[in-house]
Amino acid sequence: MGNEQLQSIHVHPVKAFRGLALPEAVVEPWGLAGDRRWVLIDDGGKVVTQRQQPRLALAAAELLPGGGLRLSAPGRDPLDVPVPRPAGTVPVDVFGDKVEGVAAEGTAAHTWCSAYLGAAVRLVHMDDPATRRPVDPDCALPGETVSFADGFPLLLTTVASLDSLNSLIAQGDHAAEGPLPMNRFRPNLVVSGTDAWAEDDWSRIAVGEVTFRVAKMCGRCVVTTTDQATAERGKEPLRTLGLHRRFDGKLVFGQNLVPQTTGTVRVGDPVRILG
Repeated sequence: MGNEQLQSIHVHPVKAFRGLALPEAVVEPWGLAGDRRWVLIDDGGKVVTQRQQPRLALAAAELLPGGGLRLSAPGRDPLDVPVPRPAGTVPVDVFGDKVEGVAAEGTAAHTWCSAYLGAAVRLVHMDDPATRRPVDPDCALPGETVSFADGFPLLLTTVASLDSLNSLIAQGDHAAEGPLPMNRFRPNLVVSGTDAWAEDDWSRIAVGEVTFRVAKMCGRCVVTTTDQATAERGKEPLRTLGLHRRFDGKLVFGQNLVPQTTGTVRVGDPVRILG
């Protein structure tokens, strides 16, 4: 359309916790600075997300200088968690990817998170995202890495596509669940000024001074059915995506991005479609 711009920026300091809206963010090779560098794991080392624990939607993590966190959640006193000092690593299973991370020091953070969820978990930090986890080799170029995100450094969505999806939801059997807000999809970058579903055809874009490779459409899971304000689950948007947005067996909304350059993106930046 020619008027594409960056409407909002979101980071999720702890994977599956509430997102933070920021006016600007530094783009690192593995994603936005501070995004999904921390994760919860269970006793078997598998990541714990809203898939198993929808109440994580109500937990928040504020970024502190130096990469630490201030955790908060209903019924819990806030807790500051520093970046752990270099130490032995623990194995983390991110949906089959075997990754090493460094557990938060002491017991306070693990106890805090476990008490909130009512289940034994540990809080783990990715100390070196440049080396710890490669992007899915089926969709990666050599040397590309990612944080504890589901699979790719950034996720982009568009306002027009959400408007179109909400129109479809309004015509369906669960219309009362709509319209859905964008936070159901937990994006990093939200773009306005496009046609609906225009992002399906993008292969390369620039946001302000930073260029990105559009790697793969984003297949969606049960987390999208979780109200991020109440942690309650419904049927949408998966029911409607299943009817209208099924590609290669996946229910698709948004595009996964890999940075080709680094720099700072800012709300209001122009978005250029390069291919």
